[in-house]
Amino acid sequence: MIPLSWYLLLSAGLFVIGAIGVITRKNALVILMSIELMLNSAGINFIAFSSYLRDVTGQIFVVMIIAVAASEAAIGLAIIISMFRNKGSVSFDDYQSLKG
Repeated sequence: MIPLSWYLLLSAGLFVIGAIGVITRKNALVILMSIELMLNSAGINFIAFSSYLRDVTGQIFVVMIIAVAASEAAIGLAIIISMFRNKGSVSFDDYQSLKG
């Protein structure tokens, strides 16, 4: 059996990779994928603790995370397609006028 700490290390690694992608990249698609990576790392944590504690609550939360991730991807892709149609680019540098 794989120890709980390995799952936590995997999750932490994926979350750090996703956070670095969100912080350092300007491309909207890469940022969207990085957010998905961070959500999946949270899901790994929930599943690992659910299995460790023998409780199904974590698995229910993962289903919620998957639903949020799917809706976020659908809305995010729609916004990115709209951005590309308007300016021909998906880089956030081209959208400085969106700041409040």
